Amino acid sequence: MMSALHRFRYSGISGEKKIMKKLGLIVVVFALLVSIPMIWVETAEAKEVVCFESRKGSSEVTQRKIGEDLLNVKCSPTTGAVLWWGDPFDGTVPMGVMPIDADYTHGEAVVKPRSKKMTLLSICGVACHNGTYPPLPKNKKPRKLTMHKDLVPDSLSLQHGRGGIWCLDCHNAKKRNKFIDNFGGEISFDQPQKLCGKCHGPVYRDWREGIHGKRIGEWASDGKKRWFVCTECHNPHDVQQGARNRGFKQLVPEPAPKLPKGLKNANHERHKTKAGH
Repeated sequence: MMSALHRFRYSGISGEKKIMKKLGLIVVVFALLVSIPMIWVETAEAKEVVCFESRKGSSEVTQRKIGEDLLNVKCSPTTGAVLWWGDPFDGTVPMGVMPIDADYTHGEAVVKPRSKKMTLLSICGVACHNGTYPPLPKNKKPRKLTMHKDLVPDSLSLQHGRGGIWCLDCHNAKKRNKFIDNFGGEISFDQPQKLCGKCHGPVYRDWREGIHGKRIGEWASDGKKRWFVCTECHNPHDVQQGARNRGFKQLVPEPAPKLPKGLKNANHERHKTKAGH
């Protein structure tokens, strides 16, 4: 039989083991509690938030931090559009030389560049034409396209110009990453307003004077502003919008703001509505 001394020593060792097990369990639980928020933060940071600035599908921007407690954009959880810009000039470049003095010459005008993304000719040569550059077209007459159907589903029925124009009236046949003016000169993808102005003179004039289109930035007339160019709002390959026959695709509006406390309806000035009005 085990002596009393041995039983005491045995029970002491057993008690120490129990205590160590409990301490180990506490350490594991504590480590899990600490790691869970970190895992959640890492997961939240890994999930990208993308919204559009002006035209869904062509003006997407990824939300990111640009300063302490400052995001580059705030995205609407309802419509997916940008609600405000933390830095309206983020990722912009100077508008470039314009042929006519207008509102943009009174201050610093910048735009979001696209030319660096438009390396179309070399991509076509590798991906679409077995390593050779696309052959130059013989003329500008409309023809059936087998590629780019995501942009132009039916090239023989281009939804722009009502049959009066075709692809090569806008795109440079020799340099596919450039537009073309009325004299065969090149136009940068960063300045589509010069291209659109070939046909849309009155609207182009209003855009130059700051009447048509969108600008963000400084309020002062001689301040720095980001100018939104034509193709950021209008889809040049589907201007007519099918049965709508309009040049601007409708945007989903934000929900109406909540009424202040105490107001039962939006008629806050208590106007009496007359019959028939």
